[in-house]
Order: sequence, then C-alpha cells, then structure tokens
Amino acid sequence: MTKVSSYKDLVVWQKSMDFAEQIYLSTSAFPSHELYGLSSQLRRAAVSIPSNLAEGSSRRSKAEFVRFINIASGSLSEVETQLLLAQRLNYINEALSTALQDASTEISKMLFALQRSLSEKIAA
Repeated sequence: MTKVSSYKDLVVWQKSMDFAEQIYLSTSAFPSHELYGLSSQLRRAAVSIPSNLAEGSSRRSKAEFVRFINIASGSLSEVETQLLLAQRLNYINEALSTALQDASTEISKMLFALQRSLSEKIAA
C-alpha cells in the first residue's frame, strides 16, 4: 500500500480534479444565458468535490475527514443531477453525458471506499 503524504496523492482527488476540468470544458459550450445558471452551478459543484477532499484531509481527525468526504459525495450527486438536466435541455449530447456519468460513478465508488476505510479505522 502506498503512503499518502498529501491529498494530492489520493487517486480519488486526482480523478475529481480531472472530472472538474471535464465539467469546465463541457460547460464552456453551454448557451451564454446559462453563464450564471446551470453552467455556474455545475462548475461550483464539480470544484467542490476535490476541494472538500483537500480540506478534509487536512483536518485533525479521521472523523472530520469522513464528514468532508460525505460533503464531496453530496456535491457529486448535485453534478449528476445537473448533468441529466443539461442533457434534457440539449446542452450536452448523450455520449458526453454518459462519459461524465461514468466518471462520476467511478468517483462515487472511490469516495465510498475511502469513507468506509476511514470509518473502520475510527471504529478500531
């Protein structure tokens, strides 16, 4: 097992950063009237995922980190919902929506695994 010395070493943080970048690139093609609407909401929620992982990892306890993982997971659910709406509004095509949803599912599984691992260490 690899030693994690920084949140930047967490694969889930790295994938969340890639995901946020994909969201930014995808929303750049949204209609201009969505600049302060759905586009902005998607970007904020996507950025919240790696940001909460970074903040949580710097907290003093594993329990606090778990809380921030849960917040990141909630932000991920927001992104998933907003992506579905963007697809319904034809702001993104089905192929892009599917690719982003697949990335979201992978991150969700990783967040759950990290949360479970930390919770087991708290209980021990």
